[in-house]
Amino acid sequence: MRKIILFLLCFILTITSQLSVQALDWAYPFVVWKGNVYEVTDEEVFDIGGVIGKVKRGINDMTGEYFGDASNLYPKGTKYYEIKGISPQKAIAVEVEKHEWKKAVFIYESPNHRTEIDIHLLIFAVFIVAVIMAMLRINHKKRKV
Repeated sequence: MRKIILFLLCFILTITSQLSVQALDWAYPFVVWKGNVYEVTDEEVFDIGGVIGKVKRGINDMTGEYFGDASNLYPKGTKYYEIKGISPQKAIAVEVEKHEWKKAVFIYESPNHRTEIDIHLLIFAVFIVAVIMAMLRINHKKRKV
């Protein structure tokens, strides 16, 4: 068992040491809401409806990966609003400053759209596998005694 753990540790260190350090340079600021990517424009919006969401996480600058309601520019907590008279499937407003909103127009469906539920299920599955492995190890030790 120790040999396997040592091998995996060496393998992981070898792979991560070969990764180059880089940061992505985004062509435009964007937000993701309900699996849709919206490009934030310079157009100010004044006819604001209710809050429909907010940035819940940032984007990984190394890989460009993201999931859920995310942004490559705006911090967590930045709110999304409806624009009166425009369908949220076409455009939304992003609060860029207190009482200042910019129009964000739909550009495409997010290819990285994973929900928090997916991540929680993955974490739960890893936990269950770890518990099963621990139980098997304890059972194996009891049989030896």
